[in-house]
Amino acid sequence: MNLHHLLQTRAAAGKPVHVALIGAGKFGSMFLSQVPHTPGLEVSVIVDLDRDRAREACRTVGWDDERIKATAFTDDGARAIAGGAFDVVVEATGNPAVGIRHARAAIAAGKHVVMVNVEADVLAGPLLAEEARKAGVVYSLAYGDQPALTAEMVDWARATGFRVVAAGKGTKYLPAYHDVTPEGVWQHYGLTAGEAQSAGMNPQMFNSFLDGTKSAIEMAAIANACTLDVPSEGLLFPPCGVDDLPHVMRPREKGGVLEKSGIVEVVSSLERDGRPVFRDLRWGVYVVLEAPNDYAADCFRQYGLKTDSSGRYAAMYKPYHLIGLELNISILSAALRNEPTGQPRGFRGDVAAVAKRNLRAGEMLDGEGGYTVWGKLMPATASLAAGALPIGLAHRVKLKNDIAHGAVVRWSDVEVDESNDTIKTRKAMEAAFSR
Repeated sequence: MNLHHLLQTRAAAGKPVHVALIGAGKFGSMFLSQVPHTPGLEVSVIVDLDRDRAREACRTVGWDDERIKATAFTDDGARAIAGGAFDVVVEATGNPAVGIRHARAAIAAGKHVVMVNVEADVLAGPLLAEEARKAGVVYSLAYGDQPALTAEMVDWARATGFRVVAAGKGTKYLPAYHDVTPEGVWQHYGLTAGEAQSAGMNPQMFNSFLDGTKSAIEMAAIANACTLDVPSEGLLFPPCGVDDLPHVMRPREKGGVLEKSGIVEVVSSLERDGRPVFRDLRWGVYVVLEAPNDYAADCFRQYGLKTDSSGRYAAMYKPYHLIGLELNISILSAALRNEPTGQPRGFRGDVAAVAKRNLRAGEMLDGEGGYTVWGKLMPATASLAAGALPIGLAHRVKLKNDIAHGAVVRWSDVEVDESNDTIKTRKAMEAAFSR
């Protein structure tokens, strides 16, 4: 509640917070749209493989020619990080290997990192966060995205003395979505392929939201940041509206659907027969609280909170998230407070590649949102014990074995290049955080 004042102070002193943005896609563009309206915040450099597209993105979101001319544009992230005079690196590429490489370069250069790239965070975030702490810089989840918003609510609940029973987000989900491929994705969004193409929408990216992969990645990030547990058999995606959160999202022994208390979970905006859930939370995040004593439970009732029948479980939720429009909170928190808006504190959740159909030896996996695999949330201990292949590494790798529809793909099922830097980083993270 003091960030704006701190930023005004920096601006008045002629010392604006300088940012390097890597990736000028949708998330990056949403952030860029806020920059001209945030005195004291400046983007020094924008890194994108297509520099002309990045400049056009700036024009589209309202930058004037003077601001564009004052900004450096490059396609070389490593060089920009090494030579840049800025405070914070925002990694928004969505590519886990690239994200890890940029984060490590930023940490080595003494820059704070805001990791929009949740795929990279789930693949190796615990290790990156530890490296940042040792280097005296901040590694942070991105405010505006659901993991950081959920982590904020969990922190609020714990800091005020409540027990966190469940935390997570809402999404549109049906069990059949796990097998959807980019070819069939648009019907579930109410679009034709032509309409989506004319809008520049990437079918594989949008499919990763639909097939459950993105939900699994985000819940793993929340579990790792908030030291919450992960459902032992994967996400349940129970249909649930905001008024029913305290009733549905409580332990089974208390009448809910959770296997235990202190767990991450995603609620669906659709009933299993496809009907819409009443007052759904498709775009939002939530935390379910348990009153620590009878007095607190009485206060729930007195102040109008929706509770379960016992009166001891209640929920807080945020119905919407604004993605990159809210990213300034993470940037300013890192630069002005030296604090993250959520960061991995351990390795609790992992996301394994699961076959969307019967796969044959010799086939190439195509990663998140593709035709071959989707990402399933698993406890990290179970993932490591099974030798599960992380979804972030299930791209452009060849199968050595046949994989049955619905089975977890394992390291032993694919051809692995042990000299690959991303694989070495992942292995180092597993070794450091599985003890």
